[in-house]
Amino acid sequence: MTSALDQLKQYTTVVADTGDFQQFVQFKPQDATTNPSLILKAVQKDDYKPLLEKTVKEHAGKPMGQIIDHLLIAFGTEILKIVPGRVSTEVDARLSFDTKGSIDKGLEIIKLYEAAGINRERVLIKLASTWEGIRAAEVLQKEGIRCNMTLLFSLAQAAACAEAGAQLISPFVGRIYDWYKKSAGAEWDEVKNGGANDPGVQSVRRIYSYYKKFGYKTEVMGASFRTVSQITELAGCDLLTISPDLLKKLADSDEKVERKLSPDAADNTDLEKISVDEPTFRFAVNEDAMATEKLAEGIRAFAADAIKLEKLITALQ
Repeated sequence: MTSALDQLKQYTTVVADTGDFQQFVQFKPQDATTNPSLILKAVQKDDYKPLLEKTVKEHAGKPMGQIIDHLLIAFGTEILKIVPGRVSTEVDARLSFDTKGSIDKGLEIIKLYEAAGINRERVLIKLASTWEGIRAAEVLQKEGIRCNMTLLFSLAQAAACAEAGAQLISPFVGRIYDWYKKSAGAEWDEVKNGGANDPGVQSVRRIYSYYKKFGYKTEVMGASFRTVSQITELAGCDLLTISPDLLKKLADSDEKVERKLSPDAADNTDLEKISVDEPTFRFAVNEDAMATEKLAEGIRAFAADAIKLEKLITALQ
């Protein structure tokens, strides 16, 4: 019997969402994504401590930011030995509101990858979907540097990313679900709000339909999943980035997976094109309590993990 994972791959490009690259070899993903939290988690495992120690030793005396960049590239380079496609490497979350700083960091990361013999077409620079991050992506894309817009929770963010010409966006399904479930409290009905009615699933479907209806080339990659159902309800999305534990559940399942998203179906939606200038963008995100709160929370969490990673490195020096 064909596994649910193999069925999913017929409709969608499957991406491994982890820094633990030894863990996903068996699932044969096309691409891989990382973030500060995943790298922090990986370097604390015995399997990856030698990579951390080697990087710190080789770049001793350099500024902390440069050491971390080299560590990210070390992970990315190892990942690209396994996946045939692309790896996403994230810009420091503390630059989320600094357009120039984000551009400079993106250029530095690409320069290091190229010095390691990696073609820039195999790297996606991850940037927060703030107004400043989107402007940085616009500049980098024109330099031939492809960007993955992360911490994306709303159609306003998605529309702005597409207008900026971003290569790819990563709307966070699970975190949207988390917010609505917490907000509803005791009133939450898992049966009523699950499956196709999951608020995170509905958000990605709306963004996917918007992009296909208006002819945007930016790829949609659903991210941050909590359940297999959230994944299979988005079968047909351009890409889905999935954690190793959920990849295993899909690989172990023979449940039938049917295509749920398609460009043809998107043409029949009643979505209207929205304005993406700065005042409209900021107001639209501000009006969406979920998007505002989860964006801020995500930036804080990634920044906190970047600081923890710095402390680990300092302890080795």
